Amino acid sequence: MSLREIYNFENLVNEAERLVIEELERQFKKRDDICTCEECTLDMVAYALNNVKPYYRVSLMGTLYAHSQDNTDYAKQIKKAVIEAIEKISRNPLHD
Repeated sequence: MSLREIYNFENLVNEAERLVIEELERQFKKRDDICTCEECTLDMVAYALNNVKPYYRVSLMGTLYAHSQDNTDYAKQIKKAVIEAIEKISRNPLHD
């Protein structure tokens, strides 16, 4: 029997994903020179997530703690990774 059949993994969440998406939304609102098509957006999120430390949580307390990290050095790292992702994907989009 596999672990997925034994345990509920739905509460295992990478909070970095939430932070990256929220920061990308802020950047989209501030700039009008970014392609916001689904392909580019997903590429930007994936690129940024691959360049920050994962931040997993599994409980309500973990969620509360993760939200307390929104204005820390970790949040600054997220912002930097998102800006780098925007620049990289904008220079090399996978579409015409």
